[in-house]
Amino acid sequence: MSKSTRATQSLTKLGAAFTLHSYDYDPTVERIGMQAAAALGIAPQRMLKTLMAEVDGKPVCVVVPSDKEVSMKKLAAAFGGKSAKMMRPEDAERVTGYHVGGISPFGQKKRVPTLIEQAALTETTVYLNGGQRGLQIEMAPEAARAALDAATATLTD
Repeated sequence: MSKSTRATQSLTKLGAAFTLHSYDYDPTVERIGMQAAAALGIAPQRMLKTLMAEVDGKPVCVVVPSDKEVSMKKLAAAFGGKSAKMMRPEDAERVTGYHVGGISPFGQKKRVPTLIEQAALTETTVYLNGGQRGLQIEMAPEAARAALDAATATLTD
């Protein structure tokens, strides 16, 4: 497995501190983030999943704990929109340049507005996808927020 992805290159260029972790990715599981948390032996709320969505038809990136579900109503409101929906997997891959299961919020092909679940900022460190299946980036949540130039909001119920 390559340890150099657009995500790691982006963080290195920014001078952000991070640690890489590899695990055996299982494409058959229903909840990839939960499987990654279990494989790495960490609490699910520290494993953040990267979701691509659309608010009023415009692409956005949403980063939330793997054990939570995004409220579309809260997501739309957080971006000042009327409606939100999850992006189709093929559209998410086209916008980000990553494959589903390996979509990182860092180093995406097209920069889109990003929100991080407020609760994630209370953790000491969090894990985010490293840009390929089976690769996670561990870093301080505030460093991740800064690297993404992301806003924060309560997006889950």
